[in-house]
Amino acid sequence: MLQALMNLLSLCWRPFGQHDGERIDQIGVIGATNFVGRDGLLWYRDIGKYVTGDFSLAVVQANLVLEDHFQIESGQFGTFVGVYDGHGGPEAARYVCDNMFNHFQATLAEAGGVVTADTIQRAFLQTEEGFTARVSELWSTQPNMATVGSCCLVGVIFQRTLFVANLGDSRVVLGKKVGNTGGIAAIQLSTEHNANFEDIREELKELHPNDPQIVVLKHGVWRVKGIIQVSRSIGDVYMKDAQYNREPINAKFRLPEPMDMPIMSATPTIISHQLQPNDSFLIFASDGLWEHLSNEKAVDIVHSHPRAGSAKRLVKAALQEAARKREMRYSDLRKIDKKKYMVYSRKRR
Repeated sequence: MLQALMNLLSLCWRPFGQHDGERIDQIGVIGATNFVGRDGLLWYRDIGKYVTGDFSLAVVQANLVLEDHFQIESGQFGTFVGVYDGHGGPEAARYVCDNMFNHFQATLAEAGGVVTADTIQRAFLQTEEGFTARVSELWSTQPNMATVGSCCLVGVIFQRTLFVANLGDSRVVLGKKVGNTGGIAAIQLSTEHNANFEDIREELKELHPNDPQIVVLKHGVWRVKGIIQVSRSIGDVYMKDAQYNREPINAKFRLPEPMDMPIMSATPTIISHQLQPNDSFLIFASDGLWEHLSNEKAVDIVHSHPRAGSAKRLVKAALQEAARKREMRYSDLRKIDKKKYMVYSRKRR
């Protein structure tokens, strides 16, 4: 019943305004200290401001430990936004939130302060290398760290260019004004890596032509090796290095045949978009939101209401739709006790 409510994080970002005298240099790991309101399982912040714009955010917490993290960082380069949707535990998403931006800063310095797709990709790969080293260090005492992972969605505004880098199935959608009509268009900017998409299944089959079980349909859902839906992530080392796909990790993660090459990847898909005056706002969200709201519906919700509370409205709309599908009332969801209902991510395991 609660499974469709997991991993639901929304960040609505308006990067085009200017707020003199007000600045947010960084917001770190998600937690109660970063929110000013709570409604049942929903934590939210109606509006916050940073160096060149404003944002709102909201997250549903239905597990005892929150697996999702976000950050907004500003500096001379511009603005960095990250949404990290963890699975199997909070460790990978937390590690990414603690390290991704630091690696980005280091690679940016090496590039003379110029943001490029290569700069961002190197930050992703260095974060992956660091987490893999952490898994190696803890193998003898915490072997299940090898089965923890995180989707990663990063947006960087450098001058008037927006770079979007993605691993997994979080999504960023642009709300773009349509001329002088008062209308708004929804434009998806990210590429998702989920085995339920035919192009991802074909990509995996091309990479693993001798493995007829590279994607398996289980209970109506396509999964990589019958285990996990996403094909790219930080972590999930058990699907990337054979030395971690063995005892003592849980048997459900161990492959029946030897792994002769990585099955999953940490190489992000990166696009760039030149920002235009009619680009109004951006919605960054994990897959839980998009499972229940179309791109168009989400953009319409943001466009049709005051900017304060945009993310909260999006998450509530998704929750209401999830409740409707299960013949529940939204008011029932507000009564759920996360200490009583320990629910794990539906899409990963």
